[in-house]
Amino acid sequence: MITVAAALLLLSAGATPEGIVTRIPTKARVVALTFDACEAGVPMHFDAGILAALQNHPVPFTVFASGKFVRDNAAAVAALAALPGVHFENHSWDHPRDFRDLKDDEVLRQVALTDEEIQRVTGRKPTLFRFPGGNADERVVALVTGTGHRIVHWRWAEGDPDRAIDAPRLIAQTLERTNPGDILILHINGRGWHTAEALPDILQGLETKGYRFVDLDDALSDPPEPATFASKKRK
Repeated sequence: MITVAAALLLLSAGATPEGIVTRIPTKARVVALTFDACEAGVPMHFDAGILAALQNHPVPFTVFASGKFVRDNAAAVAALAALPGVHFENHSWDHPRDFRDLKDDEVLRQVALTDEEIQRVTGRKPTLFRFPGGNADERVVALVTGTGHRIVHWRWAEGDPDRAIDAPRLIAQTLERTNPGDILILHINGRGWHTAEALPDILQGLETKGYRFVDLDDALSDPPEPATFASKKRK
């Protein structure tokens, strides 16, 4: 029999603070492809295999990047950001493990520095934010939304930084779990160990199932209607 304490722990573990978007509000068979590009200490770089897969099968995608990653990969970030349907959004400056441990001024500093760096490199100021690890509470959500950012997470996580989750598993779980309006989260900074191998089959498999990839920012601002939605691939 489950105890009251255990029940409360389960509820709190699964709780998402109000103000965090976890899916596109639509019943249309659309999905948004997003990547995290994290960098805390050691410099990280784009996974060349993922970039090749996206070049071979172009769809809109969003990269939630840390400011340090953008700084250390400025030329590649600028080139990608110039492509139609590709956006870079805010994922903190140096990817603190848990924003809930930060004081208010440090939360705001993490957001501001990254906004400045992304705007410097891409010419566009981010409008979306994603907490490292998805760790957030009402305080930090209020601080970040107060800067004008919409916070975007996910309904379920791929878990691709886990070496044990191989390409067949990534493909199978994505095709099985994806529902209309889902926001996929993968890693493009070399820590999605089998993502490059799995991505072509994920893209093709979802399209075969009738899904279309959408620009996340556009879809959140104007959710597609099931009866009228028509997708246009990035050329």
